[in-house]
Amino acid sequence: MLQFEQILHVNLSGLKEAVKDWDATVTKLTALEESAGDMRAKADKADWAGENAGVTREFVRKTAKEFGDAKTEASSIHNILRDAHTEFVAAQKSLKAVADDATAKGIRIDPDGVVSYSIHPDRRPKDYDGPEPTQEQFAATRSAVNAGVDRANDADEVASRALRTLVGKDKNDFSGTDYSSLKAASKVQDAEDAKKAAALVAKGDDATPAEIKRLNKYLTDNKGDQYFAEQFALDVGAKGNLDFWADMGDPSDGSRLGADHQGLLKELQKNWSLTLASATHSDSPAMNQWKTDTINAGAQPIQTRGTSPYGFQVMSNLMRYGNFDSKFLHDYGDALVVTENKMTKNGMGKPSMFWTSSVGGMSHLNWSGTDIGRDPMEGFMESLGHNPKASAEFFNSSIDLTPDDTTDNKKLDAFDYFTKDRDWPKDVVDGGESNKYGYDSLGHALESATLGHTYDDQDAALVRTDDGAKVMEKVVAQYGGDAELLKKQESLSDSIGHMGAGYIDDIDWALAEHPDLGDNTSNFAPPVGSEGHIKLGTADAQNFLSSIGQHPDAYADVGRAQAVYTSSVLESHTGSQGVDSDEATGPALEAMRVGAQVQGTLDHSRVAQIAAEGAKAADDYGKALDARSGWVDFGVGAAVGAGAAFLPISAPAAGAAAVLVPLAMDNGQGVVEQFAGQITNGWFDGSSDSWSDNHDKSLHDAEKAVYTAGGSNAEAPMDVYMKHHGVDVGSRAGQELVQATQHGYEYGSGQDQRQGNLPETG
Repeated sequence: MLQFEQILHVNLSGLKEAVKDWDATVTKLTALEESAGDMRAKADKADWAGENAGVTREFVRKTAKEFGDAKTEASSIHNILRDAHTEFVAAQKSLKAVADDATAKGIRIDPDGVVSYSIHPDRRPKDYDGPEPTQEQFAATRSAVNAGVDRANDADEVASRALRTLVGKDKNDFSGTDYSSLKAASKVQDAEDAKKAAALVAKGDDATPAEIKRLNKYLTDNKGDQYFAEQFALDVGAKGNLDFWADMGDPSDGSRLGADHQGLLKELQKNWSLTLASATHSDSPAMNQWKTDTINAGAQPIQTRGTSPYGFQVMSNLMRYGNFDSKFLHDYGDALVVTENKMTKNGMGKPSMFWTSSVGGMSHLNWSGTDIGRDPMEGFMESLGHNPKASAEFFNSSIDLTPDDTTDNKKLDAFDYFTKDRDWPKDVVDGGESNKYGYDSLGHALESATLGHTYDDQDAALVRTDDGAKVMEKVVAQYGGDAELLKKQESLSDSIGHMGAGYIDDIDWALAEHPDLGDNTSNFAPPVGSEGHIKLGTADAQNFLSSIGQHPDAYADVGRAQAVYTSSVLESHTGSQGVDSDEATGPALEAMRVGAQVQGTLDHSRVAQIAAEGAKAADDYGKALDARSGWVDFGVGAAVGAGAAFLPISAPAAGAAAVLVPLAMDNGQGVVEQFAGQITNGWFDGSSDSWSDNHDKSLHDAEKAVYTAGGSNAEAPMDVYMKHHGVDVGSRAGQELVQATQHGYEYGSGQDQRQGNLPETG
């Protein structure tokens, strides 16, 4: 594989000359082909007789064909080298531009393409006045490097394979293979790979582990290649797709793949899903028919030797990864809901009666390590979690339950059904049965809809839209207004925390609004006409925070997000003249008061939960905070830019994405990037350290620890702000900020005590 430095410095003059040489060769062979054609025409017309006639005429014909094949092969070689040269030149040019730009920004690019500081901040002299690259610039440079390197490697891979094919194994005959371009060669290779992969699929669970590995390699080698994906889907067929995966999930037919090689099937499930996701973006007639056939088969049993899962159960487990086409997801989801409604006789029965009880044995359709995949809504929710646009549209939609009857108006609100009305089935998990992974997948879909990025994107951007904001308003109302519901669905509470962090600016806006003075009177109010904001009542925001505070992960994420956002607001309202020590500005005081109010609300909710659940709850909160003690390290991987802070979780679990926090614009971003570690790190408070058999004393000690740490945490943005701007805590401005913080914290805690949600214990 070509590295950054190799592409940057490679001398392409030899390749350029080869293109010219092969062009000349094609010209010469074209003339020879014409002469050979003339010779063949004369031989065909010649009045030869006897044995010599048969031998000579056939020899002339074969020779003429070889000249034609030679010209075709030479043309193909010329075309491949020409296009490869074009791609290499373009890749090299783009990488040279990236390298020059990186140097000017103080960014170093290593030979293998890794980016870093030209001079690390820790090694800069005190009088350093050079460029100070931002994490956003690092991300842009890294992306540009990867794009250039990938372009060169893609061209190299296709060209080398095409040239090997052209040369062939026959030393005596020309192949006659015709490639009009590098792109044409790539399509031929894709089709070849798809057919070979489909042939392995045809073996079903009779395939050997080595053959499953080979199938995985075909899928990974062609990852993201839509043409290959479409050819693979069509070669396997809609029916073959469902039959194969149902067969893999049948434990009754003696195959050892599911027993001895679960890792291979886990990898295959992901690769297969990613491939089908790419294929659904094709709008060809054949692929559109594949989509229709797949959906139509959803309500039908897929019969194997010992199991008969429904088509929707099979297909949903092949949709857990990748960005599926939005229209396909819309059509698939509607059909799935309609089918479930029919099965449950319009909700009179439970979905579990149908999805988790099948004729014959129990199918194992999901190899991801969660449950065995009997509830098709779970895989469908995961697919929405990877398509923000489709997810927002789905949760804002009403589903026609009788699409074939235009005379009635039987519709179902998608958001209410999935978050409140549906009885999510329990599935087989390690240690018994649970529906926690179903709720987890619902959380993933809601994250995608509200935040505008795939829930597990390790390099996400916060993309809030009006459609996503509509879903977020429903989330706040549903889970803020019903803490018992969130407790029941506790496994999605981490997603609720991510969503709360992503809309912390609007939560602050709701808490700071002054209804008696009219709308949009708060300093947190967004500009008129700006997209992707939610308008909440003060009580709605308080109840939402109260529900969040009952769940350790959500509590930790929203608390950290609030501190980061408060810091950006403080800086955004600080002019070039700095801070006046004689008087703090109104926006600064409001920022500290509201930020502290949020922390006070969260802390009281947390204390109440500890009082209700005891030592385990205290320990869970401590673990959640401790897991985030190294949350932000801007020298390693966090980023600030485009109006949001990207806060990576330290040592994230597979599939766990970072938390994104909106920032006030202008100069607020730079300070957050510079001081985020001081703002958010080290929040362990010891609330579970001294828990003993004396419940009352332990509870008192835990409450004291929470409130003591909470007050300090609420002050963290203020401390950084005053230190950065040289404001003494004893000055008038310093005291005003301290008082605003204390007032906000006490008010938030008191409001939650008086009007917050009662703790839920399940």
